[in-house]
Amino acid sequence: MQTQSKLNKVLVGDSLNHFLLLSKREIRTAKNGRDYLNIELRDDTNSLSSKMWDGFAEIFTTAKEGDIVKVEGVIDEFQGTPQIKINKIRKVDPADGITFEYFLPKSERNLDLMKKELGIVIDSISNPFIKQLLGNVLVGERFDKYLRVPAGKSWHHSYIHGLLEHTLEIVKICELAASFHNEVKRDLLIAGAILHDFGKTEELKIDANFDYTDKGRLIGHIVIAANIVDKECEKISEFPEDLKYQLIHLILSHQGKLEFASPVEPKTLEAIILYHADELSAKANAYKNAIKSENSSSSNWTKYLPLANTALYIPRDKENDVKENLFDL
Repeated sequence: MQTQSKLNKVLVGDSLNHFLLLSKREIRTAKNGRDYLNIELRDDTNSLSSKMWDGFAEIFTTAKEGDIVKVEGVIDEFQGTPQIKINKIRKVDPADGITFEYFLPKSERNLDLMKKELGIVIDSISNPFIKQLLGNVLVGERFDKYLRVPAGKSWHHSYIHGLLEHTLEIVKICELAASFHNEVKRDLLIAGAILHDFGKTEELKIDANFDYTDKGRLIGHIVIAANIVDKECEKISEFPEDLKYQLIHLILSHQGKLEFASPVEPKTLEAIILYHADELSAKANAYKNAIKSENSSSSNWTKYLPLANTALYIPRDKENDVKENLFDL
């Protein structure tokens, strides 16, 4: 495929001749009574709302969400937000040689380095029961999924290898907290950090997009992970019951509050640290990427983000460009 500019780099007025992933589609009616095609198109860096005003009947009946399409158009702007004004659109042809993998965002961190970092962390655990548990859980197909899945569908670390990146960030935050709180059970806390989101290996799936599995929707990653750990602990001879309950408590309470879908609230020192470490990693990543995704906008503010309950400020230098070093932290 010929190299095409990424959606997070395009500017208002730029022409577009791209292969993109169709992630949402609908027919809407404008205030003047005119119907138009409203769709969301994405690559591996960003998604943009897109509109087509004429000749869209065929593509609406032949293309569905998750299909790859070839789009010709121009980058327009609506209420300060870039969008695509579509002139032509068609479904991808097999001869185009385009695969879904191209459109899925990936961690900017090197996978081999992250796997090595995880291995070092696991090797540093001295508690034999916890080390054996991690060795039993992080194997085979489950471990392959653990390395690959995103940490979320859209809000934070929502890219391939995102769960692993998110986990390693939390481990570092927990290590720091344990370094100046001597009362912390360090091995327990680090195991909780590694396993707290393990249920996402079964909650999320990767096809043309990131989405929830039926099991994920019905049970959720917290309960899935707690059940896995409970079963694996039972397989280990003489695994301390209190240690098992404390570890499962870390998983069940890591979202902090009942209204945040946490089955229980943190009731141990390790649990409160893990909750805040998880929050810090998730929100810092989400805010960073929300700002980064709108670096082509002329506004100093992102659009309103419901999950953040605010718009975010975009710091700029004298040339009115986003400071590159903000995203190299």
